[in-house]
Amino acid sequence: MAVCLHVSDEVRDALTERRPVVALESTIFTHGLPRPRGVEMAAEAEQRVRDAGVVPATIGVVDGTPTVGLSGEQITALGTRTGVAKLSVRDLPIAVAHTLSGGTTVAATAHLAHRAGIGVFATGGLGGVHRGAESSYDESADLVTLASVPIVVVSAGVKSILNIPATLERLETLNIAVVGYRTTTFAGFYIRDSGCTLEHAAHSPDEVADIVRARDSLGIASAVLLANPIPPDAELDPQLHERVLREAEQQATREGVTGKDTTPYLLDHIHRATGGRSLEANIAVYRGNVALAAAIATALTATSSEH
Repeated sequence: MAVCLHVSDEVRDALTERRPVVALESTIFTHGLPRPRGVEMAAEAEQRVRDAGVVPATIGVVDGTPTVGLSGEQITALGTRTGVAKLSVRDLPIAVAHTLSGGTTVAATAHLAHRAGIGVFATGGLGGVHRGAESSYDESADLVTLASVPIVVVSAGVKSILNIPATLERLETLNIAVVGYRTTTFAGFYIRDSGCTLEHAAHSPDEVADIVRARDSLGIASAVLLANPIPPDAELDPQLHERVLREAEQQATREGVTGKDTTPYLLDHIHRATGGRSLEANIAVYRGNVALAAAIATALTATSSEH
């Protein structure tokens, strides 16, 4: 079977002409945000990238075809149809063979972006090591995928419902460089400070571009994770966040929620318990990361032309 990775004309032309491109994931509008907010956010994200003079490449799978550069119609269809799958890397060959449609996770989006030749990817929060993973072995495929995909991932750290210290340990083991953007405090998605400290920070898109160029010259094939904290005026109150998260975990334990059902359960509980404020924080996170990714893609393009 000849598997075709479809790259839109706009994205292909930009890559050929060495113009900046930013990859955007699709699970944020297929599974992450409520309808119709997800599709609206996808359109807004693409427009923010365009306004920065950069080409957006929203990635998903349409009727078995991995697609880099979804059209507006395809985004609307994926974000509104029922039965749309959530696809990680392991699911991609099955989706192709069975002609499924789906939103791509961080791992699958990064993989397909790299296959297409895109070097910068904006997401909300990275997956990681789950709490209780010492017995459940529950760890996101995002981590192992980024260990072998040389891309820049702009993220507000990792989701705060995870075991963040253990996630940072795994990132170190997997040789994934973690760099704070203008901070050495590791971001925790809804909150700016996860309680963990980073060794390294970058203070401008040009500095990030220098790190990427150095990585590539050294033949290192893993990602650079740029941890960009949520804006101060958009973060959840840290004490509220901690209380609501603790309540969510206790409720999940009482109801026997385990495995892949845990994350959506916890996020839904947090959303309801904060009166929707966590959703607004999620959107603020994404907006900030998209804008920063566009600036980094522009800096990388300028760096490439100079060298």
